[in-house]
Amino acid sequence: MTSPLTLSHARRADGASVLTVVGEIDQSNADALAAALDEARGAVVLDLTGVEYLDSAGLNVLFARSAGLELVVPPLLAPVLAVSGLAELVPVHGPEGPGSGASPR
Repeated sequence: MTSPLTLSHARRADGASVLTVVGEIDQSNADALAAALDEARGAVVLDLTGVEYLDSAGLNVLFARSAGLELVVPPLLAPVLAVSGLAELVPVHGPEGPGSGASPR
């Protein structure tokens, strides 16, 4: 059974949009993620630490909107981003911040 996707917006002190995602990202809800990223203005920090599953539909959304994107990922997703090549296009780090060791680079 698929975990429902929850999306929540916030803004950092530096003005960057923060989009926090919880659940599973797959073909059934990738359009909702795409719409949420489209609504964000400027740089976007996409917090995926609550994501349990990410399929190719979700990866396609991230590739399509990679400009200005920063990803915060759990260790589970780091290899997926490395193998897909997305980690070479956007900054990727663990929840502890850049240099936290969760980066697949």
